[in-house]
Amino acid sequence: MIRDPNGSGRLLKAPENFLDREGIRRVFAEAKAGRRDFIRGAFAAAAAGLATPLATSQSNPVAGDGDPNILTLPAHSRGLGQSVATDGYGRPSRFEANVQRRRSPGLTQTAQASVSFAPLQSLFGIVTPSGLHFERHHQGWWDIDPSKHRLMVNGSDEKMLRKPMVFTLDEIMRLPSVSRFHFIECGANTGMEWGNVAVPTCQYSHGMISCSEFTGVPLKILLDLCGADWKRGRFVLAEGADGSSMTRTIPRSLIDSGEVLVAYGQNGEMLRPENGYPLRLVVPGVQGVSWVKYLRRIELGDQPYGAKDEVIHYIDLMPGGLHRQYSSLQEVKSVVTTPSGGQVLLDKGYYNVSGLAWSGRGKVKKVDVSVDGGRNWRQARLEGMAMSKCLTRFNIDWTWDGKPALVMSRATDETGHVQSNYSQLRAVRGSRSIYHNNAIQTWLVEESGEVRNVQLA
Repeated sequence: MIRDPNGSGRLLKAPENFLDREGIRRVFAEAKAGRRDFIRGAFAAAAAGLATPLATSQSNPVAGDGDPNILTLPAHSRGLGQSVATDGYGRPSRFEANVQRRRSPGLTQTAQASVSFAPLQSLFGIVTPSGLHFERHHQGWWDIDPSKHRLMVNGSDEKMLRKPMVFTLDEIMRLPSVSRFHFIECGANTGMEWGNVAVPTCQYSHGMISCSEFTGVPLKILLDLCGADWKRGRFVLAEGADGSSMTRTIPRSLIDSGEVLVAYGQNGEMLRPENGYPLRLVVPGVQGVSWVKYLRRIELGDQPYGAKDEVIHYIDLMPGGLHRQYSSLQEVKSVVTTPSGGQVLLDKGYYNVSGLAWSGRGKVKKVDVSVDGGRNWRQARLEGMAMSKCLTRFNIDWTWDGKPALVMSRATDETGHVQSNYSQLRAVRGSRSIYHNNAIQTWLVEESGEVRNVQLA
């Protein structure tokens, strides 16, 4: 039920650009030591210079003589604007310049082998604009000449394929294509939060996820063209063309369904260079490292390949000291994006609590939201039709009374899997891991209206 907008509260956006290398180092050190007040203080200082003008701009002043924003015609209502196609490729408004993907200084030793985070708290719906899609590179990104790029398809022995082939981009684009919406999430998304609160905002805690419409050719079609021996062929090795030699094993069970794509399109246009142009693999529901960018080779074999990025890296450290391998599936997960860390509620009253949910096992079935730390839950509205292995937007009405609140979401997928809290997850996985943290996220709304990242015991 929609409430009276005159009783709605105003929201101050999070100052996402306050972090520098020293700030990140201090956040990690303070979080590791269990001292969380530093995070709050850093954000309070960062927001201090923004609160007054932003609060004023979001107000709706009505003086005795009426609202000047209505009574006085602005320049854009009295003159000619800019000419058509001033920019051959459109850009966002200058007033949205703060909405950027951002790198976390100090997270990695080199800028080329690093991550940028998508600004989830500033996005609507489920689609991530291509220019805001998160990045994860192991040796930097490249803008490859598509006329010179080749995709080789071979077998682990000479009998695995009847006809090994080499495809140009044009040859792939002439084949029957499909377009599907899917999320891609780095296995290390939320990984900094395993031991304790480490980062203050939704962008840095959950921003290694994005969702796009991908267009490409099912990998099975290419393998069928090559005459694959499906009696022996059980796994595929995907290899990228960048210098990190990124290679990943893909099980045939995913390929048989037709959902694994050799993609060239994203959100209605060609892939961006940062996202793998001109070809990348799309492996729905599986961690992003398997979505090999700059795809140059596919090999069909009869066993897992044991590549370095699946037996040494991207593994889960279990409580007993053993490493769990080949745990590529992204489990059911959700996060409230509004209100979220770094934002400030300026008024008591009505707010639309909104967020995102997803599951690598299929469709999101429902999302429950709590504003009292999990003591009571209400089922949220799912926006639009839930799609398999795709982000789902949820919303719920909330009237804030000005008292402290603990806001959290809990997703359930169509297979019956329910998102765990930190106590449940750590009981099985410990607290020294990096990957596959799908624990329930909690945001503390303080009496001042400030929102910060917390974890419940």
